[in-house]
Amino acid sequence: MKLTLTTQIMLGMVGGILLGILFGPAVGGLKLLGDIFLRLIQMTVVLLIFGAVIEALGNLPANALGRLGLKTALWFLGTTIVAAAIGLLMGLWLKPGAGLHLTPNTPNTVKAPAKLGETVLGFFPQNIFASLSQGNVIQVIIFAILFGIVLNQANRHHQFEAVLSLVKQVNQLAVRLVLLVMHLAPIGIGALMIGVTVDTGLKALIPLLKFLAIYGLSTGIFLAILLLVISWYAKVPLKGLVNGFTRIALVAFTTTSSAVSLPIEMADAHDRLGVSQRITQLVLPLGMALNSNGLAMYLALVCTLVTQLYQLQISFAGMVQIVSLSVLACLGTVVVPGGGLVALAIIIPTLGLPTESIALLAGIDWFSGMFRTVANVVGDTTTAIAIASDEHELDRQAYTHSTLSSHFLRRSGTKGD
Repeated sequence: MKLTLTTQIMLGMVGGILLGILFGPAVGGLKLLGDIFLRLIQMTVVLLIFGAVIEALGNLPANALGRLGLKTALWFLGTTIVAAAIGLLMGLWLKPGAGLHLTPNTPNTVKAPAKLGETVLGFFPQNIFASLSQGNVIQVIIFAILFGIVLNQANRHHQFEAVLSLVKQVNQLAVRLVLLVMHLAPIGIGALMIGVTVDTGLKALIPLLKFLAIYGLSTGIFLAILLLVISWYAKVPLKGLVNGFTRIALVAFTTTSSAVSLPIEMADAHDRLGVSQRITQLVLPLGMALNSNGLAMYLALVCTLVTQLYQLQISFAGMVQIVSLSVLACLGTVVVPGGGLVALAIIIPTLGLPTESIALLAGIDWFSGMFRTVANVVGDTTTAIAIASDEHELDRQAYTHSTLSSHFLRRSGTKGD
């Protein structure tokens, strides 16, 4: 029977836990295989995000970088910052990592400058080649955003098609390299879990269950805020808005894939949420490529979990850095296979957190993906509603029809689609 990669990773995690419990320190040396796997993931990160961001921006249609595109980007940025901030605050408040103290293999401290101004200044590169060689992910992303915008504008008449084609080809190879490395994930994650289990036993599972519960609660809070704001902003009834999102959220939660959810998302945005075809076709595919509210929230919450597990302090500048990097790290990993794991490989080392902590989160990545995908697709679709309202391309009658339709289905006992 052919198993999916997700199933293989979960089996690898369980197998690693069992081996660690049964044989203890005798199998501790197998952790080396996990460390090799982490290095292979990390070696592709800078190249991957560099190419992915440039290709995404350089390949946009001309109108996507105009007024409509700018407005869409601002909505994406705003909702993603809010999502990351909610993840950070919920982690600091509810403390998913409290009660378990882990010791890093090497001394680590959160890399946060003493002053907020230094943190912000550190986002901007002086020398892109130095940023690439040092693996400074934030600076690489900032440069890639600017380069992608310039390439898009300069290539309006296809003068730089060769450059864009080269970037696409390099990016395709980088994605293939990630796919190749991800085939080793079941063994790598299993080996890392052996190390964790030998050191801590089954106590490491408790923070993971707390993490999932807090992440689910954080996602619910984010969605409630988002729907309330959009209901007020677009002047549509909240009940009709919730009814219109029912199928979108269900498909996203069960498939854990934004790409699979996109056709349903586009159909329901137009038919059940009243967004015009023009806005739907521009905003939603763009959101799938560039926007990831759920991933940003996940990464920020992960950072608080890890700092609590390893008893590391976070300054205010460190909090700003966590939120900023959580937002920026999404740009290069949204459409990458194993994007959650790759994003962890970006943010954990960049913040100076112990890389072995990635193993803990990798085993529950599929469960986290349920909440991530719902937040992603709802965030994209609410942005489409807001833009359509601004452009006077929102059919508010659709919300009345959606409410009446659901009421009729309940009264008649008929199942909806």
